[in-house]
Amino acid sequence: MKEYLEIGIKLAIGLISLIFQMNLLGKSNLAPTSSLDQLQNFVLGGIIGGMIYNSQVSILQFFLVLIVWTFLVTLFKYLKENVSLVKRLIDGQPVILIKNGEVLVESCAKKGISASDLMFKLRSANVYDTRQVKRAIQEQNGQLTIILYGEELVRYPIITNGFVDDDLLDTFDKDREWLNKELEKQGTDLSNVYLGEYINGSLYFSFYDKSKVRKNIKAD
Repeated sequence: MKEYLEIGIKLAIGLISLIFQMNLLGKSNLAPTSSLDQLQNFVLGGIIGGMIYNSQVSILQFFLVLIVWTFLVTLFKYLKENVSLVKRLIDGQPVILIKNGEVLVESCAKKGISASDLMFKLRSANVYDTRQVKRAIQEQNGQLTIILYGEELVRYPIITNGFVDDDLLDTFDKDREWLNKELEKQGTDLSNVYLGEYINGSLYFSFYDKSKVRKNIKAD
């Protein structure tokens, strides 16, 4: 009876820990979009599943392990959102695989994507000719974003959470100097930008603090 009671207590602690992590860190682990979200799910599931039925692991030890893991995940989440180097190491960057109908073989090779894998992903999106593709981008979660010629309202997230995607800037023949001038026109700086989208030749911002900006304008 004591053994079943201990299992029940561990299960309750694990459930509370899971709910606490989701409320503390957001619910991105329910639909993982980054390697950190995936890792959080795998490790937390391993901790709870592996220790609940292990009688050699006491309730206190189980509780302490969950506290340590929650602290580590919170720390890495904070560093990822505030330190660009950590964000690059954890999430990586979107990679352009096809540009203006041409397959970038070197980029595909670096990501370990074979020609058959690439064509399978394209066929899954009902695309059968690479010449139809204006741009194909592998996102951080491995998904392939495909933009075809003639598509309207194409959105490119140049800035996310204050971090600039220099590769996308280069794609549009823009640079940091141009971007800084656009921010100066808004009367704000990069740290205040939650999202900056380049939409059909125009630049639009979503700000953390709207009181620190003037107005949204179009890009030159």
